[in-house]
Amino acid sequence: MFRLLKKILLGLLLLIGILLIVAWFLPTEIEVTRTTTIAKNQSEVFGYIRLLENQPKYGVWWKADPNMKITNSGTDGQVGFVHGWISKDDNVGEGQQKIIKISTDSLESRMDMELKFIRPFESTNPCYMQTKQKASNKTEVVWSITSKMPYPFNLMGAVMNMEDMLGSDLEKGLKNLKVLLEKEDY
Repeated sequence: MFRLLKKILLGLLLLIGILLIVAWFLPTEIEVTRTTTIAKNQSEVFGYIRLLENQPKYGVWWKADPNMKITNSGTDGQVGFVHGWISKDDNVGEGQQKIIKISTDSLESRMDMELKFIRPFESTNPCYMQTKQKASNKTEVVWSITSKMPYPFNLMGAVMNMEDMLGSDLEKGLKNLKVLLEKEDY
């Protein structure tokens, strides 16, 4: 009996050791980026997406819990604006995003944000939305989030495909944004 327990314990320790070695070679950061083209002028599209109060109209996370509590502080569309949420649904949780940088010109504009999750897990992730004029009435929109998973938690990235999970949410949000902005009376 003692020998069997000893073998099981050694096997578990060996497995844990192998997993920790594998995790050492896995990335601790993944950038997920999705793009769409919207049949509208670049300044009009950026003018809409730079207002974080508009995100509940197209972002899938806000649609997941229509009863979540939303808080805002600062001037929307300006550096320093904070859009927060609190949900009883653990799939939505609690967090906030803060506009940290905005750069605009006539052909390309970008808004950088800090996305902070408080619950169900704590993390702070950089993200951005960018618009690029492709033609007079065609704008490319890029939405990107960088997810950080410190060692050894980065091992979960080998099991859960964050690129697909987060990427599908970004794709749905961009699809919703495209439909919304291409309507005449949004």
